[in-house]
Amino acid sequence: QVQLVESGGGLVQPGGSLRLSCAASGNIFSIGAMGWYRQAPGKQRESVARTSSGGSTDYADSVKGRFSISRDNAKNTVYLQMNSLKPEDTAVYYCFAVIKSGSAWYERYEDYWGQGTQVTVSS
Repeated sequence: QVQLVESGGGLVQPGGSLRLSCAASGNIFSIGAMGWYRQAPGKQRESVARTSSGGSTDYADSVKGRFSISRDNAKNTVYLQMNSLKPEDTAVYYCFAVIKSGSAWYERYEDYWGQGTQVTVSS
């Protein structure tokens, strides 16, 4: 089994910063893409940022220049540094990872999700 455990959410004032972490553990042979989605009340889940196993990154237009994604492959962990936070960034943030659990020919990469962490930006 594979688990993704997130941490770092909370309440912050507009203009503030938070850093989210997501650690993958369990039966892991290889990790491909990792990243973050978010879902605000009454809205659909949207992609925030993602990073490939090679380190390339991609961001939603709404967070470019403010958020930065990084990963530590030795720790199977992905981070999201969020700066200049705005009230519209308020949402539950979910991490994801595309993971292969074994080296056998029949093993496939599968999507795994964290439980979500609340980020609230409010004065």
